[in-house]
Amino acid sequence: MRHGKKINHLGRKTAHRKSMLANMACSLIEHKRINTTVAKAKALKQFVEPMITKSKEDTTHNRRIVMARLRQKEAVAELFRDVAAKIGDRPGGYTRIIKLGNRLGDNADMAMIELVDYNEIYNADKAKKKTTRRSRRGGSKPAAAPVEIQASNEEE
Repeated sequence: MRHGKKINHLGRKTAHRKSMLANMACSLIEHKRINTTVAKAKALKQFVEPMITKSKEDTTHNRRIVMARLRQKEAVAELFRDVAAKIGDRPGGYTRIIKLGNRLGDNADMAMIELVDYNEIYNADKAKKKTTRRSRRGGSKPAAAPVEIQASNEEE
């Protein structure tokens, strides 16, 4: 049984795992999308999402916390400058994991992890929702657009 085991150790010692996740998080921030195994993608999601949440409020304290975990100055700067501005209104769920199939060499489950707001292809067909179900529940139905009747000119 796996009671009380919250993190996946990924078959590595603690220092190696933390360094690997920090490097993967920096790559994700820099490239906005990376390919990795499903297990590493799930571990990276738990690692990077709290840091993206911290980047929404640009304080010295938050920068130091994120810098202690990421260890790359350029990645921290890009996270607080570019990524935080784009995801400022999102309440969570900053990353998306898409399964890609199995790797040819060892048949490992592969996945692509990406920052949600940076995928223009996936978000292009979805319009921003301004209305919620609650706002339309008790209200009246939206007014139908008036139909224009075109009069046809008959020649006599």
